[in-house]
Amino acid sequence: MEHQQENSSNKVWFITGASRGFGRVWADAALKRGDKVAATARNLASIAELKEKYGDNVLTLELDVTNTNQVQAVVTQAHQYFGRLDIVLNNAGYSLVGTIEEASADDVKALYDTNIFGTLAVIKAALPLLRQQGGGHILGTSSGLGHVTLPVIGYYCSSKWAFEAIHESLAAEVKSFGIKVTIIEPGAYATEFGSQDSLKFVAGLDIYADFKAQFVDSLKDMERGDPEATPQAIFQIVDTENPPLRFNLGKHNLAWARAAYAERLATWEAWQQVSESAQGQPK
Repeated sequence: MEHQQENSSNKVWFITGASRGFGRVWADAALKRGDKVAATARNLASIAELKEKYGDNVLTLELDVTNTNQVQAVVTQAHQYFGRLDIVLNNAGYSLVGTIEEASADDVKALYDTNIFGTLAVIKAALPLLRQQGGGHILGTSSGLGHVTLPVIGYYCSSKWAFEAIHESLAAEVKSFGIKVTIIEPGAYATEFGSQDSLKFVAGLDIYADFKAQFVDSLKDMERGDPEATPQAIFQIVDTENPPLRFNLGKHNLAWARAAYAERLATWEAWQQVSESAQGQPK
């Protein structure tokens, strides 16, 4: 399938969560190809190396996406520094490890504060600027778990299901302004996402100890992709005239999603007669 390419030179990126994982890989790769990047992280020291390496082509900014006032100020500062923002990439996020019963309301709220409300703060700060400049491209790092779920990280999965719905609605709402939206859905990759910085563990209940141990063991043999192999795919997405709303990153998600949706359709169809009987007469 051929994709019509726009001029890819000199794009300006705004990236959250640029200190590690995909955010760092993509920031570095964009700068290497000659783009300009506003790289943000909670700890400025964690991205200082980018400034040393790329000089004025990178603007490093401290940002906690859960601080809405700071988000507004930093997005505005980045736009003023470069004169425009072509790509706004929400990459900051973490996973909550614990069963549905174990996680507290505060645990779940904190997860959503970063994964959802932090993302929304960046989008809302950027949208007026993108409209004013006549367009732009909003990218969000979701997950293959935005369509399917796993136990023990169910709340993380739920945040990605919400992430998907929000971006799908957003895409329809901003299309007429020339603003594009793409949801990046990585499978399992050998990034720092599995590190202690990207995971929060809830207080456990003994009754789930064996189940969780088996779950963790089941993940040990999972094939993980190479993050350094991903930039060219991301560049194809941001350089094409008509980018997809959803993009699977890696080779395993499509088969997984196919199986999940086939099972859902089979269940709905098996219960179709009962479902339709509940329709009643037209009103």
